[in-house]
Amino acid sequence: MHFFRHLLAMVGLILPVRKNLFHKLLESRAIKKAIDDESNSKQISTEKARKHAVRFIKEIASNPSDLALYFTSHIMKWAWKRLYEKINITGADRIRRLAKTGKELVYVPCHRSHIDYLLLSYVLYNQGLVPPHIAAGINLNFWPVGFLFRRLGAFFIRRSFKGNKLYSTVFREYLSDLFIRGASVEYFVEGGRSRTGYLLNPKTGILSITIQAMLRDGHRPIVFIPIYIGYEHVLESQTYADELRGTSKKEEGILSIIRGLCCLRNLGQSYVNFGEPLLLTEYLTHQVPDWRKSINSLESQRPAWLTSVVNEIAQKIMIRINNAVVVNTINLCATALLASRTHSLSRQQLINQIDCYMNLLRNTSYSSELTLPTITSQQLLDHALKMDKFNVFQDSIDDIIMLKPTQVVLATYYRNNIYHVLVIPALIASLLINKKVVSYLDLLQHISVIYPIIKSELFLRWTVDNLSKALDMFIVEMERQGLLIEEKNFLRFNPDSFHILQLLAEGSRTIVQRYSIIFYLLSISSTINRGMLEKQSRTIARRLSVVSGINFLEYFDQLSFSSLVLNLRNQGYIKDVSYPDCLRARTTYQLCLDLVDENIRIVIEHASRHL
Repeated sequence: MHFFRHLLAMVGLILPVRKNLFHKLLESRAIKKAIDDESNSKQISTEKARKHAVRFIKEIASNPSDLALYFTSHIMKWAWKRLYEKINITGADRIRRLAKTGKELVYVPCHRSHIDYLLLSYVLYNQGLVPPHIAAGINLNFWPVGFLFRRLGAFFIRRSFKGNKLYSTVFREYLSDLFIRGASVEYFVEGGRSRTGYLLNPKTGILSITIQAMLRDGHRPIVFIPIYIGYEHVLESQTYADELRGTSKKEEGILSIIRGLCCLRNLGQSYVNFGEPLLLTEYLTHQVPDWRKSINSLESQRPAWLTSVVNEIAQKIMIRINNAVVVNTINLCATALLASRTHSLSRQQLINQIDCYMNLLRNTSYSSELTLPTITSQQLLDHALKMDKFNVFQDSIDDIIMLKPTQVVLATYYRNNIYHVLVIPALIASLLINKKVVSYLDLLQHISVIYPIIKSELFLRWTVDNLSKALDMFIVEMERQGLLIEEKNFLRFNPDSFHILQLLAEGSRTIVQRYSIIFYLLSISSTINRGMLEKQSRTIARRLSVVSGINFLEYFDQLSFSSLVLNLRNQGYIKDVSYPDCLRARTTYQLCLDLVDENIRIVIEHASRHL
């Protein structure tokens, strides 16, 4: 049994012959019923509807090959050595232990790049774990990539199959069959690659199918493995920036791959950090004590608790991905230089700012899963300067480090990767600089009002009830660093460290300005709807980017504003059946004004009057 468990963890279960899999799926009650429904609704013969089902299975199903995995692993080993200086892996031992206890592993990584698929499979294979079946977008199903990916375990999923009952049934049955057979699975809960560097709102469809599959079988416990994947250089970063500026998305194809291969160079280091696993059975027992009564009951209806539990699990997975963030040298340098209005700092200023960030993260323990560099700030900077993202101007006083003009917008992507771990001290610094002296209660009030929105948008780990403890923790560390002075429950900034505090405060500029735009629009219009709010917010943000020189990716991203507006609806600022809460929005806007420059307020209010 001991050796069988090792074998199961490394090789996986024996998969059925492809023809047998097709036959098994077509004979399932759910697909038979869907075929009959397809025949009746479209007025076609049952045989023709069955052919549609076969076509869908062929389109979806993977066809893994041990031989393909073996040879590809050697090719990938050669390629990674030329692409990356090092692949940093953290937390793999815990995953191996889970695999050997017979758990059903579901890998849920963040999605930065197309490289994620290959990198994670390569890492798992070389860690002695069976590579998972990977849910890949149908846009990657082109020759020869589609054939190769299918042999490496990829199964393909359409971006949307709403209204196509036969396709959705076939996909659900195929995925359920994978889980029932005990195959490990990997999918990206964000649904697509992040264009801004932030985590995207989770798509819960495939999570729901996962839970339903366990309820249909109930034997092998499922464990979600959140995974943070990070890079010092994201291959598609320039493409993301172009798309957000309005350039049409280029379709994937063999020519685009060849062009990409021609541009490959040293991409620095990459990071794979396995976060805290979420054992599904334990979570369900805690949230829905009688969930086992729903096993095998899904043939007729979904449990009433399923939707809310799926949404909660999706949020927990995203939070645990962010908890496992890896802070690297490009993240830190980009955060510091973007905080400067000229995107430049002297070498010593940059080192001091990196020290500030590192001490904040090291001494406040954002998460036990967070990974920090182990080298000094000087060594971090020396490594960053090799990445061809910065210009260095030498003079007799000190070197000036500046972001290259072509890298300014792209640097926001790397800053946004770690934005969530620094946003709370940045808000504290911003309020101190704008108000000079602030009481602790005033500080707590300002941050408490917008924290629920920030928490939901950035997937922060602290609950609203624990916010005061987090603030206390950061205040103590900022006082230890000499950034602020606390006297009789009042806080004021330390003039001797004003420049460091100012750069720290600039880290909150983007998020507070976006909030200010939306809350001002809500406060002046009692009839604005969600669609108008998204459109007008983006218009003002783009104007702000031109007038104030704020060229951040999220200012051009429609998805960012759509997610924010949806978040505000969940917080009660917007209602689907009535007008916005203008009074509450006006109060929140006034609090936001204490965190932004006066010039920004003027631009927002002036632009709003001319919409």
